[in-house]
Order: sequence, then structure tokens, then C-alpha cells
Amino acid sequence: MSPSEISRRTVLRGAALGAAVLASGADKLLGESVQAPPNIVFILADDMGYADISCYGRPDLHTPNIDSLASRGMRFLQAYANSAVCSATRTALITGRYQDRLDVGLDEPLVGRDTGLPPSHPTLPSLLRKAGYGTTLVGKWHLGLLPKYGPLHSGYDHFYGFRGGAVDYFTHSNDLWDEDIKVQQVGYLTDLLGNHAVNVINGYAKAGKPFLLSLHFNAPHWPWEGPGDEAESRRLNGHGLVDFDGGSQGTFERMIEDLDLQVGRVIDALHAGGIIDNTIVIFTSDNGGERFADTWPFTGRKTELLEGGLRIPAIISWPARIGKGQTTNQVAISMDWLPTLLAAASTGPDAAYSPDGINLLPFLSEGATPVPRKLFWRYKANAQHATRDGDMKYLKILDNTFLFNVVEDPMERANLKERMPDVYSRLIAEWAAWNAAMLPEIDESYTGNFTGAELADHIGTPEASHKADNPPSVTAPDR
Repeated sequence: MSPSEISRRTVLRGAALGAAVLASGADKLLGESVQAPPNIVFILADDMGYADISCYGRPDLHTPNIDSLASRGMRFLQAYANSAVCSATRTALITGRYQDRLDVGLDEPLVGRDTGLPPSHPTLPSLLRKAGYGTTLVGKWHLGLLPKYGPLHSGYDHFYGFRGGAVDYFTHSNDLWDEDIKVQQVGYLTDLLGNHAVNVINGYAKAGKPFLLSLHFNAPHWPWEGPGDEAESRRLNGHGLVDFDGGSQGTFERMIEDLDLQVGRVIDALHAGGIIDNTIVIFTSDNGGERFADTWPFTGRKTELLEGGLRIPAIISWPARIGKGQTTNQVAISMDWLPTLLAAASTGPDAAYSPDGINLLPFLSEGATPVPRKLFWRYKANAQHATRDGDMKYLKILDNTFLFNVVEDPMERANLKERMPDVYSRLIAEWAAWNAAMLPEIDESYTGNFTGAELADHIGTPEASHKADNPPSVTAPDR
């Protein structure tokens, strides 16, 4: 038999095998074990603190459905967000790269500036779509506005949700969209997003097509409105969504518990469609917790590079590949999900846009020993820098610098920079080298922080300057 005949036979056999797997979901064909491409449901909460779920330690909340994902899969104990605010993290999540490589990633968060995720940049949905996946975003986008930017520009086949940073839970603030058409619907937004997600899953299950469903809730982000709080929505009309005179622990709990209820409906839909076993379900947050959140055992919160602003819950369930009830100390970060999910789908990133994240599959399903990570952050407000290398973390806030062992000292209390000067100097140098490879900060980008006038536990903290903080050694990289 000639080489060309062998090659042709191999190609035809592979094509037939792939078609049969997709059509039948068979576990074995031609005597070989075959795994159909997994479905992916990526659930992203907004501003949820590390301990805002029962299985992460919050005693006053009941989150049985999110907890059930952890009992059927793996819970990360050292998961980080790429940023202490949302649109910057979302840039890293969808691209698999540090957000500071893109202009849109310079905003903390994106407010007002005419920028967004370039449609030409490969993304998790666009790469999965090339691999034969259906792709749908339900919920929050916040990576640029029409006509230049949007989910349908960046790899999603379908979109239902909102484009900005926040909306009222009842009025939806004139920012509710079905594809690229504005819609008016009555209902509590968390419930509307859950309804739509269930319909999406039912449709894909009937079609027998592998899919990515990005379910990006607005909860528990402000405004502080739980189910039934229409009166608070009316009070805020004309007042502005960012309110410091509303909300309570009880309201926050109701917002999270309704989010948990919708997660349960999604799980039920996967069961009803007969696709739960080969569906990857991820639950995580876009950054650390806000004012009512529980970030224990960490200090700090959203807008801060203290652990409480960066550490997030992260849970993955994949019954076909991941054992039940596991935890991992593998350090992970938002940008790891792109290479991980592409590997799970037996595809890979665009060669011209190498991920900064890593493939976590060996730690999830193959029992690999956790490996040390070297991760970097910057945040323009209060001139914040951070590096984590192994267990050690360098942190800069304004002119104050610190070195912590965040495994032994998660509250970041014992400053070791005088005791360990070599480690301190090395982490500063490593941060500077990383920063030099990123886009420089710019004065025009938005950045936000909490002041002493807004939160009593930030007494004395002034409103941050929006001036760029570029150390003298930093030069602009080629764009």
C-alpha cells in the first residue's frame, strides 16, 4: 500500500470516527475508547468574595447547588483573579493572557473610554467555535460597546444579557440585549439569566452539539437588590446605581441564594438533557469581594491587590474525568481557563497569541503534584504592584512595600522584607521585568478605589489619582 493510500485511509477513518462520536456519543468505536468533546458551562459571579459560599466557609449563607458542584468535583484553595476589578479580569479570562497586553485591559474597570476587546484577537469562544462548538454568552459582557465591540464580534454565536458594568436588577437600565437588539423584559435579572441559560442548554442538548455556555451573572454586584426589592429599585431611579446608603447583609445573602438557585436549575437542565457526565461546569468570580462580601481569611477587597481583592472561589465539576469531593492547592488564575478548556476540547490556542496561563488538566484529572507559580499584578489606583512566586508575595501600595508568605500568613500581617532582603529584591526585579513587557499605564484609563468617605474601614484613604504609575525603567513595548 502506498503512503498516499495510507494517509487517505487514515483521514477518512478519522473523519468517520469523529462524526460517529458526535452523532451517537458512543464510548467505544472500532474497539477503541472514544471521549466525545465535553460541553462547557462557565459560570461567573460578579464581586463574590472568597468565603461567600457555604463550602468555602460562610456560615450564614445556604448555597447547596454551588456546594454540590464541589462535592462532585474539585475546589481550588488558591485561585486568583487576574485583576481586582471586573473588565480587566474578563479580558484575561477570554484571551488567556495578561490583560495589560491589551488597551482594554488598562481600564479598572472599563468606564467611558472608547476601547474594547479587538474582534481580531482570538478568544476562548472563537477558538472553540473553530473546533466545532456552539458558543453562547448569557449575562455580562463589559468589554466594549457597539458598533465596534461585542460578544458577536468576538466568537459568540449568540448573546443575551447586558454590555456595561452593572444594571438595575428590575429595570435593567436600558441595557438588556438579545443578540444586538435591545429588549424590554419584566423580571429579576438573575432569574431572567437563569431562564435563558436553561433554554440554551436544552437547545444544545437536543441538537447533540458540543457547546460553550458562558453564564456571567451580575450577582452579587451592586445595586443591592434582592428578589422582591422593587421598592429599592424605585428609590434608586435617578439616584444612580452606585449607592453607599443601601444594602445589608440580609440583602446580600438573598442575592447570592437566588444566584445559587439558578445554578441548581442549570445543573438540573444538564441532567435532564443526559449530558451532565461529559459537561465541564466551572463556578468562579471575576475578582475579590465588595463591601458586604466575606473575604476571610484574607484582608482587602475589590480594587486592592491584598489577597482579599484577588483570591476567589473556583470550583470545577466534570464527572467523566474529575473525581468527587477533591480540593487542590495548585495556584491558579483566571487566564488559566483558556488553555485548560482548549486542551479539554482537544484543540489549542492561536500560535500568534501564546497564553500566559497554563493548562490545569494534569492537576484536575491526572493527579499531578502542584507546581509553584510566578504571577504578576498591577493596579493604577494607589500605585499597586504585586508578585507571587511560590509562597512569597511582594506587594506595593503607594510608597509602602511588603513581603509576605501568603501560605503561612494569609492575612498579610508579617512584613518579611527586612528579614528576607534577597527574596524581596528578586521579586521587585521580576515584577519590573514583567511590567516592561506589558503596555504602559496611561492617564486616560479609568481606575477606581474605595475612600474613607465611602467605607469606614478605609478611614483616611483619599480618592486615588488617575495618573499613570510607570517606573522609570519601563518603556512602551511594540504594539
